[in-house]
Amino acid sequence: MVWIHGGGGANGEGSIFDARRLAVDGDVVVVTFNYRFGIFGAMSYPGLEGSGTFGLQDQQAALQWVKRNAAAFGGDPNNVTLFGESYGAQATSAQLVSPAAEGLFHRAVIQSGFALIDLPAGTMYPGVPALPSMGWISSSEAEGMGVSVANSLGCSDPKSALECLRGLSVEKLLPHTSMFTWFAFGNAVLPEDPRQALREGRFHRVPVISGATRDEARLIVSTFFDSAGKPITPQGYKELLNGAFGKSADRVEALYLLDDSSSASLAWAAVVTDRVWALRTMEQNQLLAKYVPTFAYEFADREAPPIIPFPDNFPPGAYHSSEVMYQFDLGGTPVKFNSDQQQLAKQMNQYWANFALTGDPNGTGLPKWKHFDNSAFKPYVQSLAPKEGNIKPVDYADDHHLDFWTKLQ
Repeated sequence: MVWIHGGGGANGEGSIFDARRLAVDGDVVVVTFNYRFGIFGAMSYPGLEGSGTFGLQDQQAALQWVKRNAAAFGGDPNNVTLFGESYGAQATSAQLVSPAAEGLFHRAVIQSGFALIDLPAGTMYPGVPALPSMGWISSSEAEGMGVSVANSLGCSDPKSALECLRGLSVEKLLPHTSMFTWFAFGNAVLPEDPRQALREGRFHRVPVISGATRDEARLIVSTFFDSAGKPITPQGYKELLNGAFGKSADRVEALYLLDDSSSASLAWAAVVTDRVWALRTMEQNQLLAKYVPTFAYEFADREAPPIIPFPDNFPPGAYHSSEVMYQFDLGGTPVKFNSDQQQLAKQMNQYWANFALTGDPNGTGLPKWKHFDNSAFKPYVQSLAPKEGNIKPVDYADDHHLDFWTKLQ
């Protein structure tokens, strides 16, 4: 099992994720690694071979290393599972559609990925206009950004710009790293827009686990509003809705209605979770299930320990990335779970390990997990929550108002 760490394309490292529990309990070899990101992993410039995809190439190099060396560690080079969360899930989706990754992995797990996500104005970051994609950019656009940054750094002569950039210190380059967190397509690694490739079925035929958390956006809303000392007011909520949905804002507000006891910040988090994450996660499940065995989930422990502090009046819920500590000891330090959460962590790791072994997460002693079936009246999504009986099917579309959002697009 090869883990691609997240971090928004601007931070993170493989060594943070201690996979001891997964490796021992699941009897699997787990590989974590580092790869280039930011200005070093995704910057593009005209004439710079492979630019916009250096991080993806690093990941493929790691997979090639695994193929050569897995047997020496007791692993099977012909049974490799690629899995990642957030930006790591985005990278996993990129590898699913990259011709250069063919044959390097045989199963994939996409945890809170955003391969298909588009952003109404202000829904992910305050003040940011609507964006058609959260993770992909054409090579021509990326090269234009690269030229702009190079010019700002005094490397404006196209003939010597690359040499000039290579001569700059890391300290001068790093302030620009957040501009290069999107992978570029229209090149040898990603020949086409991954959204189009996924929607038209051009991806590697491997079994997939695909899912998200119940309250994805609470981490984002808390970070930019409540934790920053700027909780959303009822008037601010209306302004956010108007900015994101324009003439449809009243319809959204009527569904996500505030009352005297409601938190405007939590209401906005629910809107963003459903429109941005759940809508596209469901589409992803549907697209994958057309061609490959697909197992859909929702991580739903709304009492999950917070990775970062949340304000006292802002319950984290099952926030973005909250499932990762159930799989790994972050920084080598086990989280203080209660007994029900410990049991859930064991069950999740066994699901993932079973999937890595056979392409099916089911196994002895685990609640049944049916595959996602597009022809079913309600395609099966497995809720992963603690306490006996809470690992069970959930009406994902109804819980996240997906009929409403589908019609509103």
